[in-house]
Amino acid sequence: MSKETPVLRLARLDEGKRVIDFVNQYFDYKLPHINLPEYFDYYFRGEGGLQFALAELNGELVAAAGYLHTNRQPGSGIWVSVWIAAPGHNGIGLELMNALPELTGAAFVSCNNIRPKTMAFYRFLGWTADRVPHYYRLARQVSYRLARVEKPEFLPVSGDLTLDSVHSVTRLEGLGLPPSPHLPHKDLWYLAHRYFDFPHQRYQVWSASENGRLLAYLVTRAVGPEQGCPVPVLRIVDFIGEDAVLPRLGKAIDQLMQQTGAEYADCYCWGIPAEVFRAAGFCERREGDGAVIPNYLTPPVDDNTEYYFFTSKPENFTLFKADGDQDRPNLKVE
Repeated sequence: MSKETPVLRLARLDEGKRVIDFVNQYFDYKLPHINLPEYFDYYFRGEGGLQFALAELNGELVAAAGYLHTNRQPGSGIWVSVWIAAPGHNGIGLELMNALPELTGAAFVSCNNIRPKTMAFYRFLGWTADRVPHYYRLARQVSYRLARVEKPEFLPVSGDLTLDSVHSVTRLEGLGLPPSPHLPHKDLWYLAHRYFDFPHQRYQVWSASENGRLLAYLVTRAVGPEQGCPVPVLRIVDFIGEDAVLPRLGKAIDQLMQQTGAEYADCYCWGIPAEVFRAAGFCERREGDGAVIPNYLTPPVDDNTEYYFFTSKPENFTLFKADGDQDRPNLKVE
């Protein structure tokens, strides 16, 4: 008897409920971005279709992978958001993952925040899977409510560039895109959709220019008492530009910390060297070094958070905290 061949295909726009029911049946808990309509629509209802790839056996759904576009251009990259297989069908789930580039037309596939034990699956496919480095800069103060660092280090900063607020999509479109060697290539649609249209959370987009030429965008999110965090913290969640620009923003980032009263600024990033962050004034928190820079802040959790990722194209690849479906409020699902 021949082995059944799964059918791998893209979901139809009318299959939303089928996909939601399948994910809820086999995932550990109810995911907010699957079960809250405003999030599901924001992430997965794109122009012309539902952003899920499916695997079926004899018409029965056995695996699903939801994905997000990195820009509007054909052949761009995608972020995998949800990947799940029915019990006994992990092999088909892996086959579906491997087929995503061909099914979607994506040049590469990546995912932010995977479980460490699954890294072997992606490496089996020949992809890169790794831990995301965590960087931080402490404000100069006598004591700290959240951060715990035995011997605080205050790196010197320089910087001749200022940061200007990009307060609207109209302003963003007027500025255009800065030069950047990094992948994924984030276009203006992505930046507007991710940082101006995102539900339930506010971001600050900043531009850095020199002699009328746009050099970079920096995206931050301030967290403070109004969100349930006892003291302000500044999160750097994205950077679009050339690596050499980041150290030139050291003083400007210090000014943002002072303006917000932040106890510290932090940034999760893979792909930009640690020495570039040091030149911008950021120390690297390494596993086991004794430093605690809390990631969960509303309410605060007195512990570190490690993120892991995969990408099928590591050359020039960068990843930040807000990439994929990460950096969203943990809303309750009834």
